[in-house]
Amino acid sequence: MEVAAPASKKKNKLTLFIIIALLAGIVLGFILNTTYVHEDNKALDIIEVKVEQANKNLHLITDTASAAYKQLEADKKAITKERNVILAAREKKVEPFSLIADVFLRLIKMIVAPLVFTTLVVGVAKVGDIKAVGRIGGKTLLWFIGASWMSLLLGMLLVNLFKPGIAMHLPVPEVTESTGIDKVAFSLKNFLHHVFPSSVIESMANNEILQIVVFALFFGVATAAIGEQGKIVIKAFDALAHVILKVTGYVMNLAPLAVFGAMTAIVAKQGPGILKTYSIFIGEFYFSLFTLWLLLAFAGFLVVGKRIGNMIKRIKEPALLAFTTASSEAAFPTTMEELKKFGCKDKIVSFVLPLGYSFNLDGSMMYMTFASLFIAQSYGIHLDFGTQLSMLLVLMLTSKGIAGVPRASLVVIAGTLATFNIPEAGLALLLGIDPLLDMGRSATNVVGNSIAAVAVSKWEGELAEEQVA
Repeated sequence: MEVAAPASKKKNKLTLFIIIALLAGIVLGFILNTTYVHEDNKALDIIEVKVEQANKNLHLITDTASAAYKQLEADKKAITKERNVILAAREKKVEPFSLIADVFLRLIKMIVAPLVFTTLVVGVAKVGDIKAVGRIGGKTLLWFIGASWMSLLLGMLLVNLFKPGIAMHLPVPEVTESTGIDKVAFSLKNFLHHVFPSSVIESMANNEILQIVVFALFFGVATAAIGEQGKIVIKAFDALAHVILKVTGYVMNLAPLAVFGAMTAIVAKQGPGILKTYSIFIGEFYFSLFTLWLLLAFAGFLVVGKRIGNMIKRIKEPALLAFTTASSEAAFPTTMEELKKFGCKDKIVSFVLPLGYSFNLDGSMMYMTFASLFIAQSYGIHLDFGTQLSMLLVLMLTSKGIAGVPRASLVVIAGTLATFNIPEAGLALLLGIDPLLDMGRSATNVVGNSIAAVAVSKWEGELAEEQVA
């Protein structure tokens, strides 16, 4: 008890510092938005009006080979070039704040791959035989599939109920316009290549979590199979995992600074205006996420009872960190620690959480449905119930195993839009507010994976009493 109290006090202080940093970042960001980068934002607003007018003028000319059409195209390219120059200048101004968050996220990514590998190998080796691994894996995937379908269906139902695309009356961008996001269509070959690594070193270098998980499963089962010699490996990996967790503790001390930098940069660039313009969509999406939290918590309650409330309280710090940094990776180490303190065994947490980063991104799944149908509504494209269910199936398949891809949700959405003949340039409607939406879905991913780990622990009879600290 004498050791637990200071640890708890330290954790509470870190949460408090993160909240203070969040508020300070918003205030400073607002000040910078109205002073330091005000002229850049004003110039961008003027350019956006020019781009919209250029698009309207191009639509009025039917002869695309005429000199007038070519001149308008040249003018539009010049305006776009000017916009890119201003964007780069604005980015340069807020770069010092962005760098703080970038350094923190790089340090977290430095930790994630070795932490996943060592803890999963130890977890699988402690489980023992391959039958036990298969049993736990089956229960885990069963939960993941159920949670994913629930997230997708809830997103579909609520976006049809709210119809944010119709309510906002946003101007539709050019179909030929590039969003800067490469689309990805579902391919069995690409999917399998993404699952099975050709080099585990390359997988670790690229933070390909799913590939690391596959190699760790083989390595862990083989370690358990060789008997006494395997125990040496388990002991070494266990010690290595504890070293990495200690490093995590050092890195986490930088979290408030990272939160401050990230929030300052976002608010300085976007300002309160973006919130006002897209307030309907943002409000309805966050209401949908809150509904998903309630459903996930209810599902957890059905499995573990009233203890689910204590689990939610325990992961408030990881969820807050994921929210403020817009990265569920940033919360991975602390989530793992909190689940162990809650009573989940090492072997379950080490198995379920890494898999969850590829197969159970509940917040991202909901966003994919919500955003895809929102874009269709914005274009006035009606999709019947059967087509929407087909879209859910496509999203279910294409979303698995791409957690390491930057702006992964947008990449998947781009491919899905192309599959259903919805102009993918509609993604331009969301690019400005995607960082704000990413914060909510990252926090939801942490909650969803935590509840999954608790549920599987309970099913396996491996959920112990909660630690006091």
